[in-house]
Amino acid sequence: MFRVDYNEMTVKSALNKLKRKIPYGWDLNIYRGCQHGCRYCYALHSHQYLGSEQFSREIYVKTNVVELLEKELQAPDWKGAVINIGGVTDVYQPAEARFQLMPQVLKVLIKYKNPAIISTKSDLVLRDYDLIDQLSRLTYINIAASITTVNEVVREKIEPGAVAVVRRFSMLKEYKKTRASTGLHLMPIIPLLTDSQANLKTIFSEACKCGVDYLLPGTLYLRGKTRAAFFDFIAENYPDLLSSLQEIYQTGAANQDYKNKLYAFVNQLRTEYNLSGSYMKPMRERLKPVKALDFNM
Repeated sequence: MFRVDYNEMTVKSALNKLKRKIPYGWDLNIYRGCQHGCRYCYALHSHQYLGSEQFSREIYVKTNVVELLEKELQAPDWKGAVINIGGVTDVYQPAEARFQLMPQVLKVLIKYKNPAIISTKSDLVLRDYDLIDQLSRLTYINIAASITTVNEVVREKIEPGAVAVVRRFSMLKEYKKTRASTGLHLMPIIPLLTDSQANLKTIFSEACKCGVDYLLPGTLYLRGKTRAAFFDFIAENYPDLLSSLQEIYQTGAANQDYKNKLYAFVNQLRTEYNLSGSYMKPMRERLKPVKALDFNM
């Protein structure tokens, strides 16, 4: 594993208001940069604002984020909106084992009974099981695992800092014992690398065994710094796939013909395994009794 440098920083606000409002309108990121080192990470560009090119090797810790979060949740104009925790960087990346900010974040959410969504490639989230269980008894909380392949050889190359996929499935099974909703984010699906019918079918099968409330698929997008970094990775590790992938990705998105064929099979699996694709359904069902709650803001 590569060497990582940690840097402390203070920020002016904890929550970031998003332009889109569904299924959530607010983001909370407690770190800048991510040690998972995913070769397809869409957030690589975000480090340019810090004057750094080392997204996976220079991790910035927002030391005042918990204090600011409490101030923002107790503000008179805050309406209890659903907060997406870690939309840019995984909050349960290895840095969290050292800095332990999430238990403090969760205690603030519990205090104000504020709903949230957490998506991670780590089972470190199990460390905070009791806090998340407590929050799940008060309001909506969603725990999702992001998984793109069950092939550990491929996984170790494309997500070198993340935990083994079997550990992510085990984490989902544990959280099914709480009142939290659980989901599997099958993303990104990488053409020619993780899109085989066997791989996708295994993921659907395992998701079904975990009893997830939904499975949300998504294809790889390649824009800006991510596009260059991803194709450099492919050229070095899977050179035989390079020209075909470049043909599929003449723009930032996979071509329509590829997506049509992929989603036809994905929808077939969804029917076969009776897995919902609705991210919003468990959220709406849980928050329905709270009429004043505005989860879009």
